[in-house]
Amino acid sequence: MNLNNLEKTNKKKIRVGRGIGSGKGKTSSRGHKGQKSRSGVAIKSFEGGQMPLYRRLPKRGFKSLKKDKIAILNLSKIQTIFDKKKNNLKGNLDLKILKEKKLVNKKFAKLKILGSGEIKNSIEISAHFASKEASKKIEKAGGKLSIIKK
Repeated sequence: MNLNNLEKTNKKKIRVGRGIGSGKGKTSSRGHKGQKSRSGVAIKSFEGGQMPLYRRLPKRGFKSLKKDKIAILNLSKIQTIFDKKKNNLKGNLDLKILKEKKLVNKKFAKLKILGSGEIKNSIEISAHFASKEASKKIEKAGGKLSIIKK
């Protein structure tokens, strides 16, 4: 690399509208008349009065179209449910029972068990999904976990 032909780092900005000699004088490269030749004009997505594309298309946002309604329960939550006397559960647990007792919302279609927390009771749980950690802990406590296939 030669020092004589390095690329310049201090290039001058072209100043439009500064006289005939600059080559960018008079109309300042804007052409003649018309809306675009004037200052303070922003036409970005204007389509001449036609309904613009961004308004013709439906709004989708960030809502996942395939998102299932899955109720998520941790083992710690299940333990607190069993500890409360008013729930009077007999040692088996599934989504239907949870909905009847109003412990989960009725909008949920599936149940997932996660392994955060500890469980002391031996419980029979039927769920659609379960983590490895959760199934280990349930079996260690003497419970049973059955996965519903749908």
